[in-house]
Amino acid sequence: MIENRLSDYLSHMLDAANQACAYVKGMEKQDFLADKRTQQAVILNIVIIGEAATRLLKDYDGFLRGHPEIPWSAMKGMRNRIAHCYFDINLDIVWDTVKTALADLLSALPRVQDAARAENRT
Repeated sequence: MIENRLSDYLSHMLDAANQACAYVKGMEKQDFLADKRTQQAVILNIVIIGEAATRLLKDYDGFLRGHPEIPWSAMKGMRNRIAHCYFDINLDIVWDTVKTALADLLSALPRVQDAARAENRT
C-alpha cells in the first residue's frame, strides 16, 4: 500500500512557489538576469515544484486528472529540462515562469489542496 503523500507533495509545491515568488518580489527582469544568487534560488524552487509534480503524476494520476487547470506534465517537463540541461537554462523562461506561471499556480493550488484534504477524509 502506498502511503498517502498527496497533501505533502501539494504543500511542497505551494511552499516552493511562494519562495520563488518572494525571491523576485519587487525585482525587475534585468535585475534578475544580473543576480546569479536569485536565479539559483528560483531555479531550485522550480525543480522542487517539478519533482513534486513528477511524484504526483506517478502515484496520484487519477486525482490529477480531476484538476486539469494545473499543468502537471509541464511542471515535470520544466524540472527535467533544468536538471538535464543545467548549463543551457533560458533565464527569460525562468523569469516568465516565476512571474506568470507560478502566480497562476498559487491561485489554483489551494483549491486542489482542499480537494486532496476532502479525499483523504473519505
